[in-house]
Amino acid sequence: MARFKFRILPSPRSLSVMAFFPILFFSGCKAQENRIVAETTTLQLVSDAYEFTEGPAVDGNGDVYFTDQPNDRILKWEAKTNTVSEWLSPSGRSNGLYMDQNGNLLACADEKNELWQIAPDRSVTVLIDNYQGNTLGGPNDLWIAPDGNIYFTDPLYERPWWNHSAPQISERRVYFYNSTTKTLQIAAEGGYQQPNGIIGSPDGKTLYIADNDAKKTYAFTINGDGSITDRVLFAEMGSDGMTIDQNGNIYLTGDGVTVFDSDGKKLRHIPVPEKWTANVTFGGADRKTLFITAMDSVYTLEMLVAGAY
Repeated sequence: MARFKFRILPSPRSLSVMAFFPILFFSGCKAQENRIVAETTTLQLVSDAYEFTEGPAVDGNGDVYFTDQPNDRILKWEAKTNTVSEWLSPSGRSNGLYMDQNGNLLACADEKNELWQIAPDRSVTVLIDNYQGNTLGGPNDLWIAPDGNIYFTDPLYERPWWNHSAPQISERRVYFYNSTTKTLQIAAEGGYQQPNGIIGSPDGKTLYIADNDAKKTYAFTINGDGSITDRVLFAEMGSDGMTIDQNGNIYLTGDGVTVFDSDGKKLRHIPVPEKWTANVTFGGADRKTLFITAMDSVYTLEMLVAGAY
């Protein structure tokens, strides 16, 4: 029988004092290459001063931007000082974020169902505001391929700030934006309930898409023209957001964070003391800090493995 070690420390939920949550680990059950979290690692609360956190995206310095969508703002976590500051408000009710190669922050701006490009000086360019003249369902999460092309999920979660009630597009889809031709096309549709979390491999050959309500995550082949084919079931689990590490392991969210290897085999579960874990990315100068958004809080966890980006 595996032996467990528990450590619980009392800690106020505030910016100035870290909160610790015990993480359970099995010893000797995985090969060395699958060890991703140190046995002595504890989850640390950075802050719980928000309403609902989402969309973490790392920049070139290892700092992480994330959203507090109900409060219409984007915040920035500085890795070196472990502090958070407001970066942009209002933010178009931004949800998912991703940093491009030029230092622009791309945002799924849910207020008007748009995709934004936010420059380092915080000026905004609307990249996408419709598909064939129809309002999108609500861009949710995105990934930028190595060639600069953009993939984003478009589920439908009705928002209290919308002026419309009936969707103009009935299908729930994943879209592909060609950054060279500036054209938008459908990447995947048909049978999706709520496509949500999305991430791609660093070589630009594989795209992972979660259908959160269906509790499934799929892997696709990315073709030379940007289209995706060869859908296979990756995991019997949906995900609100996801990330990938340098070994190709995929991190899915919902009930904490669950890690799968590139073949879809479950490696480990990282519990988070919140009702829902929304999203995750790797931050820090060495990309070995797992940054987690969950309900009104953000957490960090030091890893043995670095993120892929």
